[in-house]
Amino acid sequence: MQTRAVCDIVFRTDLYPRIEQSAATVQKYAADLSVLPPIEINQRDELIDGWHRWTAHRKNEADTIPVTVTETSSDEHLLGLAIERNATHGLQLSQADKKSMARRIYHVTHEKDRTEKKKELSRILSVSERTIRDWLSRIDKDAKEERNRRIFDLWLACYTQEEIAERENVTQQAVAKITTGFTNFGSIAESSKPAALHQTDFDVPIYNVWRQQTKSGGVSHFGNSEANFVDRLLYLYTKPFDVVVDPFAGSGSTIDVCKKRLRRYYVSDRKPIVEREEAIRKHDLVTDDLPKVPRWKDVSLVYLDPPYWKQAEGSYSNDPTDLANMALDGFHAALAKIIDGFSKKLQHGAHIALIIQPTQWRAPEKQFTDHAAEMLRSVSLSVSQRIQAPYESQQCTAQMVEWAKERHQVLVLSREIVVWRV
Repeated sequence: MQTRAVCDIVFRTDLYPRIEQSAATVQKYAADLSVLPPIEINQRDELIDGWHRWTAHRKNEADTIPVTVTETSSDEHLLGLAIERNATHGLQLSQADKKSMARRIYHVTHEKDRTEKKKELSRILSVSERTIRDWLSRIDKDAKEERNRRIFDLWLACYTQEEIAERENVTQQAVAKITTGFTNFGSIAESSKPAALHQTDFDVPIYNVWRQQTKSGGVSHFGNSEANFVDRLLYLYTKPFDVVVDPFAGSGSTIDVCKKRLRRYYVSDRKPIVEREEAIRKHDLVTDDLPKVPRWKDVSLVYLDPPYWKQAEGSYSNDPTDLANMALDGFHAALAKIIDGFSKKLQHGAHIALIIQPTQWRAPEKQFTDHAAEMLRSVSLSVSQRIQAPYESQQCTAQMVEWAKERHQVLVLSREIVVWRV
């Protein structure tokens, strides 16, 4: 077994079979790198197998990673090996992934070799030859549908027509023609409409107290935004295909909810987590001003879940321009400037939602500091709603409880969601 510098591993998205990566799996692997088997690379350090293990090493900022080296003779050979590995072990390919990979290889196979290629695909993908034949019988039509699905996903993520055309190697005119039909809700598959309209897997919010017993979602992250809160805000303030902007994306909860509810999304973070760096744009609101959203007039909701000042100090970085590391006055001024900046970009009737908790335990001298109240004083927009989002009391330690008893103080257990209407 050999080792390589983690930064020297070459990940080629065009030659790697997994379509959907799992951020939760990366986090599980990162918990103990020592038990992971080596990744597999070729003689040019190109990854054959082990994206989740490699990304876990990157997440932990490891310098080296154990590898096994398998020589490959061509790109097709590398792709075939990668598919075979992922089809038989580890976090295995889904049927949809296998189907997609079968088509990719079949497309570049010479006509005279296609009969034998079907047998080979059956073997490396661990499916029957009949399944392979079914997958390939409508390859041209299905390939077009798959391309359109990728274009739809990129459109949901607010990529421009020019960016989509470059990624999919098609003309911008073709992208414009395809995306024109996306905003027609009647053209969406019937199976997707109930979720988009919040008719399935959803409890309608009636009151302005939103309790959440446990965190939802499978990806953990410091200050992870609660997906159910995002979902309720989408229900109240957006409709299908509206754009939602989240500049403090964290683990990407907003992405997951928006995709489920068919909302377009523009998400960014000053330091995207490596397991979702392809989905979360890198952008620092404090040093880089507002993100460059392609169509502000389509934005109906800006969702802000910033660091809660001293509660997050040093948790993201040691950078003095990090909101969590600022002095109190600077924190409030920067946050108010962000809200004001968004309000000037949005159309009349759009909303800005801020979720934040008062600082107490980690404040100087444990002084109660009400950030929401400060924003209400600083922001001149009309308040549409104020929602209480209490934590469970279990988050308070015995030390905190004793401190409160001794000093006749009450402990903060609630966050507040302030919603302004532009």
